[in-house]
Amino acid sequence: MRVELAATGVRLWEIGPRPVLAEVLAEAPAGFLVLELTGKNGSWLVDTLVELQRHWRGARAAVVAERSLAEWEWLMREAGAVHFLTSPRRLAPLIDLACRHLAAAPVPRQTLSERIWASLPWGQ
Repeated sequence: MRVELAATGVRLWEIGPRPVLAEVLAEAPAGFLVLELTGKNGSWLVDTLVELQRHWRGARAAVVAERSLAEWEWLMREAGAVHFLTSPRRLAPLIDLACRHLAAAPVPRQTLSERIWASLPWGQ
């Protein structure tokens, strides 16, 4: 996914548990999340997707999983996932969806200093 996104200019962050997720969404409330479903985190993911709908209405989430977990697709979609993917060979629709969402997302207000730092090619 990192390779596919490199050409789009979309930044990718890998994050851990829900408290970190809340911090990231506080800074980017219209973000696009790609959540990984494993055999052990199904109920946590459902709770996370529902919480996302309640607290961060501008954010969207997709779920990726191994093929053996394909039966979770409709539960994840019902909980709020906008896409469910079980094949790494079918990343293009997910990348397109993320890019469209992020292009339409409102730009957060920034101070002059923040805008200058964001415009520099090397960042802060």
